[in-house]
Amino acid sequence: MREPSSGTVNVNGINIYYEVHGSGEPLLLIEGLGYSSWMWYKQVPVLSKSHKVIIFDNRGAGNTDKPDSEYTIELMARDAAGLLKEMGVESADVLGVSLGGYVAQELAVTEPEMVRNLVLVSTNSGPGKLITGKSPFFNGFLKLWGFLPTAFDSSRGPVRLEYAKNDEERMRYGLSLAFSEEYFKNNSDEIDRIVEWRLENPQPEYAWRRQLLAGIGYDSSPRSGEIKSRTLLVNGAQDRIISPESALKLSKRIPDSTLVVLEGAGHLLFIERAEEFNAHVLGFLRDSEKTEGPSADGMQKAFWKKVKALMPSKGKRKSPNAGS
Repeated sequence: MREPSSGTVNVNGINIYYEVHGSGEPLLLIEGLGYSSWMWYKQVPVLSKSHKVIIFDNRGAGNTDKPDSEYTIELMARDAAGLLKEMGVESADVLGVSLGGYVAQELAVTEPEMVRNLVLVSTNSGPGKLITGKSPFFNGFLKLWGFLPTAFDSSRGPVRLEYAKNDEERMRYGLSLAFSEEYFKNNSDEIDRIVEWRLENPQPEYAWRRQLLAGIGYDSSPRSGEIKSRTLLVNGAQDRIISPESALKLSKRIPDSTLVVLEGAGHLLFIERAEEFNAHVLGFLRDSEKTEGPSADGMQKAFWKKVKALMPSKGKRKSPNAGS
């Protein structure tokens, strides 16, 4: 395995920080809202054994420049494409989490020749113009960061929240929503470590807001059908930010896609269920032949049965996360 390397490249007028781990076929990992490249601490050691793993900080996060100007998903996708081009990578497998899933989708649509296989994690097609101040999606992301005094939780009804007193309290509250309740309760040492990392790598509030607004303004649904890459979607059944139902809708729009739902997992499932998640990703990337969708084998049939069980019956709408 090749020794890791790091550096910066100038793309679209900003300096983008990147790291390269391992060797083999390139695999680009795109992080989510507010996170920087440390978030892949359970993926890099495993995925880099068989792939040239490229991680980088999105504009506004980590060691990448943080201009106080408009961010869009389209611009962030051009950042990712520019990074690959500067590194001499003509095509790569691409994995994006949450907000990074929007960036990955946009990259697959606008630069199809650059995206060989696509992995979309804890993400959907974006809220687009349908978002409102009372939508679970909108309040979910804000609650994730502890910025709302009052928010709406679709599974439990209206709840009253106070503003976080400090950054640590805000982060802990956000992580309590990003993980499943069981994982958050039983893994206090890991939660402490993540909070420490985030405090050591603070993101300016304006930069977080710029990233958030980029995500809020995105909607891939009119163009999801244009994605030509073989696609794997992975979602947690207990995700309180991105519902399995919305992930299923996105999967149905992408022609060659498979959806896997991890029972009991939350939004940060790649940390919470890292071993299982990494196995799904590696298995998908090893399968170089086109499949005919989720019915290709018995395991995928089982996953789809679980997904269908989460969907509301005709004539009666209910939250797929009810009781979570």
